[in-house]
Amino acid sequence: MDFLATARRLEAIQAETVRDLASDSEPVAGGWMAANGPGSYLNKAAGIAFGVEPTEEDVLRIERFFSSRGIEPRVELTAFAPVGFLRLLAEHGFVLQEFEHTLVLSLEEAGDLTRWAVALAPGIRIQALDPTDAQQLRAFVETSASGFLPEGASLPDTYLDTGLKAAREPDHHGFLATVDGVVAGAAGSSLRRGVMSLFGASVRPAFRRRGIQQALIAARLERARSLGADLASVTSHPGIPTERNAARFGFQLAYVRAVLVKRGPGLVPSP
Repeated sequence: MDFLATARRLEAIQAETVRDLASDSEPVAGGWMAANGPGSYLNKAAGIAFGVEPTEEDVLRIERFFSSRGIEPRVELTAFAPVGFLRLLAEHGFVLQEFEHTLVLSLEEAGDLTRWAVALAPGIRIQALDPTDAQQLRAFVETSASGFLPEGASLPDTYLDTGLKAAREPDHHGFLATVDGVVAGAAGSSLRRGVMSLFGASVRPAFRRRGIQQALIAARLERARSLGADLASVTSHPGIPTERNAARFGFQLAYVRAVLVKRGPGLVPSP
């Protein structure tokens, strides 16, 4: 695998996605910085520093873009970022917040995907999302986001609006899991540049340990292959169940992403 080419390809997709979904965005250093209101997961600078050496003016632009909107500046970088840029960010007060793993699976080399088929219990059904069905669409977004919120917490309006917009995009492919007609799980994916990006998979607590999570992965991989994708990707925090579930399907670590932020009084962090 050409790790640099893979990182360049996937980070370009990440940058395009936040650009298209956010309410406000600007190009910077070969990528995009996007803002979608305080607290939005779209608030970030992504896809930057590939084939371009960011300057101090680029750093200042990133700071102004976010801080003028009351948002904590956030930059996501791969290990291929120039050392000089890392030093510039440090000199301007950016600190490391966390790491993320990007995992990939070559669909051309994955073989027969039916081997991952799950023998689901009677009453459990996996179905493609119909984005024209308003009731189904809302249930999808609320269920998909449920695993990323404290149990019992309501979905913030910003998350709901962004989720609905994303699920209506023509490149989005969502799936629902129902148990006796009740929505039990949901998972999203998006096809760009020949890559099916898997994200937003959640199963309601009452329906876990029934193979639903695995079935949702299998459904999205089957859709990816049917649409001619050559690669599937998953982004995960290190060591969490998402990463372990992906590994069962043969996903492997392609690169590590570092998330850097600049704290400041009155600035709202983004997830």
